[in-house]
Amino acid sequence: MLSDVPTSYIKSVGQGAWAAHTEREIGVEKKASRRKKDDINTGRDMVNSGGSVPAVVCLANLCVALCVGAALKPDVVLENSATTLNHSMALVQRMEALLTQGNGSDVILRVQTLNTDEVKVIQVHSLVLTLQSDVFDELLQTRNSTAMVLRETPDCAAVFDKFIRYLYCGDITVRLNQAIPLHKLASKYHVWDLQQGLTQYMTQHLSSDSPTGHVVSWYQYATQIGDVSLQNSCLQYLSWNLSSVLQSAEWSSVSEELLLSLLQRSDLVLQSELELYEALEAWINQNQPSGETAENALKAIRYAMISPQHLFHLQKKSSLMLKYYESVRDLLFLAFQFHAASPVQLAKYFDVNCSLFMPRNYLSPAWGSPWVINNPTRDDRSFSFQTQLGPSGYDASKRVTWNALFSPRWLPLSVRSAYPEQGSLQPTRTDGGRPRIIVTPATSSPDFAGVSFQKTVIVSARKQGKVVVRHVYNFHQSTEEAGDFLLEADLQRRASEYLIDSSLYLHIIVKPLYHSLIVAKK
Repeated sequence: MLSDVPTSYIKSVGQGAWAAHTEREIGVEKKASRRKKDDINTGRDMVNSGGSVPAVVCLANLCVALCVGAALKPDVVLENSATTLNHSMALVQRMEALLTQGNGSDVILRVQTLNTDEVKVIQVHSLVLTLQSDVFDELLQTRNSTAMVLRETPDCAAVFDKFIRYLYCGDITVRLNQAIPLHKLASKYHVWDLQQGLTQYMTQHLSSDSPTGHVVSWYQYATQIGDVSLQNSCLQYLSWNLSSVLQSAEWSSVSEELLLSLLQRSDLVLQSELELYEALEAWINQNQPSGETAENALKAIRYAMISPQHLFHLQKKSSLMLKYYESVRDLLFLAFQFHAASPVQLAKYFDVNCSLFMPRNYLSPAWGSPWVINNPTRDDRSFSFQTQLGPSGYDASKRVTWNALFSPRWLPLSVRSAYPEQGSLQPTRTDGGRPRIIVTPATSSPDFAGVSFQKTVIVSARKQGKVVVRHVYNFHQSTEEAGDFLLEADLQRRASEYLIDSSLYLHIIVKPLYHSLIVAKK
């Protein structure tokens, strides 16, 4: 199971409600100190004797004991200034002990697992629950006895003791499979700090490894509760790392709604459109969706981005294609026309701006090249690579050479013009400027007519020990460079989230986009 997945630690603001109430200035006089110590001893005697102590009295004695018995010397004492004594961590330990031992408890929670006979009994203090949750406050006011029955789903019941401990201590350790049930409990009982902390935890742990995957289930949960931010984060992660998702056990758990949402996107990062078709075929064979869902999914495949040889193979060998051939026949016919003629000629008769002719972010060599830049802050770097002119079979033999220039501190034209020698390599500046990248064709060609090129730069990073796509930047021929490229990346830091072992891992993709510039005369 998930026992090998490392836990994560979430701490509430102020380390819990009780820590917030105990951080204050303390003035202790000798007579008052003796009175407080007497009260403490009295409280200890009552607890040790097993007598029933009201929760408020017990907790008040606990706070007094902490304030008097754990005074610390301040590191710096300024004359005529106040000093704050912070004993919040010791208080957290005492609060945890209070929950564990049940001393002074005035409420018994009976947590019943739905559709089972399993009941978990927890002794708690109404004051703590009331301070942390207005829902518990209302439930406690309407109860008829010291026992209160709570009915929870199996996943929530399994983590209910961790949830209650958070109310006492203000911190919690979380595993990937516990995020959703804890979030459900935090939402149900209006513990907003915990809810926000868990949402942030899920957003930051999308790339964590788990045997069966977790991003798909988090997406479905976010959709269910209407958390648009978490939903978009999950969808973006799945889109940018789709190749690894397609090869994982998580792919089969993708819902029909999520599947169709992914297939409509142009920012998918994967090896090829053929890889997507094969993964779709496996998903349909395993999940057996309705005929309408299968047809809609197959129509979202961009067949023009698959070579004619592979299209012929699918027509004859794919059982899925044979079953739904009539639904996609027109798309296949249009794809074959695209491969047989010049895209410029095709644009005279067909709308080439539709998604069928829109490439996704393909990682295969025909579309671009990886580029690893060691010590990216050192100086300017250049790199050359080749791509196919376009995905059309008509252009299969045509290649374009591209020059890429990366500058860690790109200088504006007004600054660069101050250098007298034209063509000389500009010195690296550590002040001003920001990372920039420019990708331009090495030569011009008449084949570029009617075509613009979108350059996509994929930046990879290591998160939770796994290499994932950190960011995707798109820019067109007209703008030449991305104004926000690595804008938030601090490449000077060796521990930068954008670096892997002090190197910048890029993958440059060049995608031809066709325009309907010529309209056929009727």
